[in-house]
Amino acid sequence: MTSEYTRLRDCQESNEEAESCLRTCRTWYRLKSSSCVTLLVILGCLTFLGILLAIAVLERPAEPKDNVTLPGEPGGSADEQWSMVLVESIPQHMKYKANATFGFPLDKAWHELISVARAEVDVVSFYWTLTGEDIGVNSTSDAPGKAILRELAALPSRNVSVRVLTSVPSVRTISTDLEFLKKNGVHVRKVNFGLLAGGVLHSKFWIVDRKHVFIGSANMDWRAITQVKELGVAVFNCSSLAKDLRKIFQSYWVMGLQNSSLPQPWPPQYDTTINQQHPLLLKKDNVTTQLYLSASPPSFCPPSRTQDLETVLSIISEAQHFVHAAVMDYFPASRFKKPMRYWPYIDDAIKTAAFERKVKIRLLISCGMDSDPAMLPFLQSLASIDNPRLNISVEMKLYIVPVANQSNIPFTRVNHNKYMVTDKKAYIGTSNWSGDYFMNTAGVGLVISQKAPPPIWKTGALQDQLREVFNRDWNSEFAVKLADLGHHPDCALST
Repeated sequence: MTSEYTRLRDCQESNEEAESCLRTCRTWYRLKSSSCVTLLVILGCLTFLGILLAIAVLERPAEPKDNVTLPGEPGGSADEQWSMVLVESIPQHMKYKANATFGFPLDKAWHELISVARAEVDVVSFYWTLTGEDIGVNSTSDAPGKAILRELAALPSRNVSVRVLTSVPSVRTISTDLEFLKKNGVHVRKVNFGLLAGGVLHSKFWIVDRKHVFIGSANMDWRAITQVKELGVAVFNCSSLAKDLRKIFQSYWVMGLQNSSLPQPWPPQYDTTINQQHPLLLKKDNVTTQLYLSASPPSFCPPSRTQDLETVLSIISEAQHFVHAAVMDYFPASRFKKPMRYWPYIDDAIKTAAFERKVKIRLLISCGMDSDPAMLPFLQSLASIDNPRLNISVEMKLYIVPVANQSNIPFTRVNHNKYMVTDKKAYIGTSNWSGDYFMNTAGVGLVISQKAPPPIWKTGALQDQLREVFNRDWNSEFAVKLADLGHHPDCALST
């Protein structure tokens, strides 16, 4: 099957149609070579080619019609009733102090999205392992993942169309999730990002009925619910945002067709009117909120889409007082392509903010049993510019999830968060902070900027809630200063 973007070209260039057009032109040309007849010949050939073009267009698979009104969505818009919820998972056997701020539980957010679905559900995940058997582990902590898998598989029986996407290549597992979903009527596609862009499909998001969305660090993995610390955001009843995210989903979906190739440029239906220059403006309960989506890699972004790296750099550059960021990996380099290349963009932006504008920087970097020790020199280099005497503040801590009695579960007990909050904006994304994720790997981010009167800010602004979550983690027993790390059995970066 050819790509949607090459079918028209292939149809025009097929030998059979070319020969047919040539025979027609020759027949007409035998009428003699008067200027009038010559003009008729030219017009005839153009008309014939026009017919071929029309046939080719009619035979193309239907593109999404974003102005379709779904059941239960009068007028196709519900932005007036919108709401936004910070979503989080805390690994088992981790205890915080009383009165700590927490996001809405991840599994409950996913259950809610499934329960409100009436017409269609689209889900993107780097990989799918919702049962312990997928990774050869027998653990009762996979029960929430199994429940999610069953509920997704049951949606087609409720006449809800379900499409799921994953990456090729993906992590090596024996997962049977996708086969189970397909047997139950779910549409599944795999996108070979290695061939298309040189990376992987690392995005993680949901779209429900073109009006509810989830974006965050969590893959469709039972460990994301009970064994890994995740963070995301769910936005309900916001069709403007959901339909914009659906354009990103659709770009992946068509690239999941066999023999697909990247279009240059992307067709107009993938353009957006919501970006850094023109964010979506929403108001509710005296809180004014501006939202927009960013994406990577550049090859998957039409010019109207704000790129993920541009977003991260602009948020850092706009901060006036503080930048707090929590990411799993921090590498100012390309990690997966050979040879490795130095990639200083985010590192330079942080240093510039701290050195020139005296913005206070706090970075919370994850450290687990599978963390790459090569990250440590980069962290030490950045932390070394901290200088209270010159009012330069760059603080660094490693967040260590205790392994406890879960050592038999691979690739777990880690802080998988990927977010940033400043005095101006909040950013919740799906990418680690190293070059590959922004250059050739698929990711998305949601940018949030809110304003509210002081009494409402503390209770009604997700931006402030995210700051409280960061402070909770920063001041917890699980966050260790680089200088105090020493030997820690649960952190691969320790000495």
